[in-house]
Amino acid sequence: MNAQATGVPKPIITQDNSFFFEAAAAGRLEVQRCTQCTELRHPPAPCCASCQSFEWDTVTCAMRGTLYSYTIAHRPQDSAFEYPHAIALVDLEEGVRIVADVFDSDHAALVEGAPMEIVIREHVHGTMLPSVRIAQEVTE
Repeated sequence: MNAQATGVPKPIITQDNSFFFEAAAAGRLEVQRCTQCTELRHPPAPCCASCQSFEWDTVTCAMRGTLYSYTIAHRPQDSAFEYPHAIALVDLEEGVRIVADVFDSDHAALVEGAPMEIVIREHVHGTMLPSVRIAQEVTE
């Protein structure tokens, strides 16, 4: 990817989301969990929306989920992506949703409820982020 020619900004890393980027760099997907009410939240935030606690830890996700919805972007085009570009909203097994790029999948095969797997991949600016694809094998 040509980070020089992209309009995609570098991620802003804060004390509330640094765990996410550190986990991704290590090949894991982690989400916040409120230590007071155990509510999971993504994207990361400083405060629990359910109980307003500022106390949290993290949960490592199983890297599996189901396709809730998706869109196919055609424009505006940026050098950081291949077009048409599929973007998915995935319900993780743990109960939260993530937005991620779709890769290695036939766009015609994207259907709501399809089993998806999460793979940590390098994105623009060298940032490691979760991407999703249709699950290669379904496990029970």
